[in-house]
Amino acid sequence: MKTLRHPRDREEILSRLQRVGPGTCRRWGKMSAHQMICHLSDGFRLYMGLMSVAAPGFPYPSKLLKWGCLWVPLRWPKGFHTVRELDQQIGGTRPVDFDRDVAELSGLLNRFSRNPPEFHWPHPYLGRMSVAEWMRLGYLHSDHHLRQFGV
Repeated sequence: MKTLRHPRDREEILSRLQRVGPGTCRRWGKMSAHQMICHLSDGFRLYMGLMSVAAPGFPYPSKLLKWGCLWVPLRWPKGFHTVRELDQQIGGTRPVDFDRDVAELSGLLNRFSRNPPEFHWPHPYLGRMSVAEWMRLGYLHSDHHLRQFGV
């Protein structure tokens, strides 16, 4: 299974990221390509504990939900609502300069995957996770949104 801990999988995501432009059209959802870049950056900030989010009002995370999201070989459904702090329509980081924001995302992804810290905080939907689970989530979240833009 693909994960950001594998250099080949990390390079795949970084290469696909370079194929996104400010005018790349979405296949579903509401975000622009630039908003998606900022959304993924916010995701990596959350994963690394650089930002926190309020509880989503979702029932306490279950091991079955986490296993299904991370390890069942099916694509994630379209239209799942994120937490307010990562929602580009509500509170996510606002796009500024496309090239700078892509470079920041690349830096965050590399920082997250090359020297993963010990994660002591829970994911808002999935609860406590191991490093392997965080690395899998980082790949899947990135892949999901890159597919959203046809890359």
